[in-house]
Formats: sequence, structure tokens, C-alpha cells
Amino acid sequence: MKRAEYPPTIKALIGELKRMPGVGPRSAERIALWMIQSRDAHSLELARAITEVTKTIQPCSKCGFFSISPVCEVCEDPERDSTALCVVEQPTDILPLERTGAFRGKYHALGGRISPLDHVGPEDLRIDALIERVRTEKPSEIILALGADVEGEATSNYIAALLRQTPVLISRLAQGLPAGGGLEHADELTISRALSGRTRL
Repeated sequence: MKRAEYPPTIKALIGELKRMPGVGPRSAERIALWMIQSRDAHSLELARAITEVTKTIQPCSKCGFFSISPVCEVCEDPERDSTALCVVEQPTDILPLERTGAFRGKYHALGGRISPLDHVGPEDLRIDALIERVRTEKPSEIILALGADVEGEATSNYIAALLRQTPVLISRLAQGLPAGGGLEHADELTISRALSGRTRL
């Protein structure tokens, strides 16, 4: 006797959902069934939104943030302070800083941090692009807003060493951010205090 199983299309959907971060087999199954059975799921609209974002979103060629054009709105904004450049690990780290309203300069997302255990070296990050921006845009200050863990420290020290011979002031976020933590877990007040209390390297 043949056992009842989901049709191949449902299996395929569950398989794709399982690939999402934080979604296990049971959660993937529940989400898939909700998309099929619930009137509130708006599955076709969800599919269109996913297709649209995949087609239109690209990393900004300057800072690495999400953009629908080659250069994002922040980099194009003439009211931004071009003398201050804040370096973050990931594009998603830019939004917590923006929400504080404490920083009005520009950003540069590295795309990660130096981590030998994960086989991530300086050549895997957007460090060369950062050095080039320093040369061409000539900011007066580089703010290293990287994590306070071992990898974040190593990345900060590496960048600071590369920029040591340039006239740019190098500072880092100071008090407020917990050791071992990153920007994604900090609230707006904590980030704001860390920005205002940054220290020179």
C-alpha cells in the first residue's frame, strides 16, 4: 500500500524554505502549508515581490548598501557629510546607525570581517575598495564601526595599519557596544552613545 505524501511541488517549496536561515524542516512545512491554505497568505503577491527584489536590487558600487541603481541614495545625497566615512561589516549594519540620526556622513560596508577560521581573508572583503575611496574621496575621518569581538578587532587593526600613512583620522566606536556584540543587537541609544564616544586609533 502506498503511503500518502505531499505532491512534488509542495515538497519542492518546503525544500526551498528550508534553505532560509533559521527555518528548520518543521517550520518550512508549516510555512508552505500556510501559503497554500491561508487566504491571508497572498502567495502570488509574495512570489512577485521575491521576483522583483531579485531582479532590481543590487549592491551600491560605492558603499555596498542595497540599491535599485548602481549608486545608492545615501552616496548620491549632496547633503551628506563627505568628510566622514563610517566602515561597517555588513550592509545591514548601516540601518541601525541611520536610525539614530547621530551620523550624517557616508558609509562603506566591507561584506564581512577577517576570519581565518572561516577562510575569510582581507582579499575576500571590500578593503581595497575602501582604500581607493580614501584616496579619491579624501575623507578627513574614518570611523571603524565593526564588532567588538576578536574578528572585528582584527579587521579594525588591519584597516588602521593600512591607513596609518594617510592623513585621515582613524577612530572607532567606543563605549556602549558590548564586548563580543555587533550593531545588529544594539538599540538606537547604545549606538548613538558609541558614535559620540568614538576614540582615535
